[in-house]
Amino acid sequence: SAAKISKPFEKVFMDTLKLFMAIPGKVNFLQMGRYGEFSEQTYRNNFANETFDWLSFNEHLVRKALTGNLLAIAVDPSFLPKSGKKTPWIGRFWSGVAGEMKRGQEIFGVGVIDVDNHDCMTLGAIQTPDAKSLEGMDYNLVEWYCQNLIILKERLQKISRLIVADAFFSKETFVSPLLREGFHVISRLRNDAVLFYPTIQKPTGK
Repeated sequence: SAAKISKPFEKVFMDTLKLFMAIPGKVNFLQMGRYGEFSEQTYRNNFANETFDWLSFNEHLVRKALTGNLLAIAVDPSFLPKSGKKTPWIGRFWSGVAGEMKRGQEIFGVGVIDVDNHDCMTLGAIQTPDAKSLEGMDYNLVEWYCQNLIILKERLQKISRLIVADAFFSKETFVSPLLREGFHVISRLRNDAVLFYPTIQKPTGK
């Protein structure tokens, strides 16, 4: 396959796929240890392995499943409710469902749209830093989204140069850097956008 998988990890991974479909309610390592073939610690240890290239793995699946001629990269943040104090990057993020800022986590989802077959698959998900962490990185939220796409530029552009995003991303700090990197951004303006047309008439001097 496109991503190298060790035999021990392959067994855990295949069991995990079954558990995600079978476990009722919340899926976590504790539940996986309860219902799965391995111990809770085994699942934790295997998924702490950062050497596995999830993007290559998902890209391989995308190329097998999405057969249309017109593909585009879709981006969309998703809010995940989460309590507790030990989970990294917990903060206040926008929840589209609730229509307000809520405490929890956010993932920046990157997917591939098959326009011809009206289908879409996830390519990857990146956890969004909380506001304080972003400040320490010297980024605002929109710049951080943009920078992550630029980091993945070579791999994404092998699939498509089209970036599809909702009205939140119709900002100069998101669109212009991506255009300079060879992407094309498809979006729409926000409902409260105000457009001014420059006059073509010569000033009268009055």
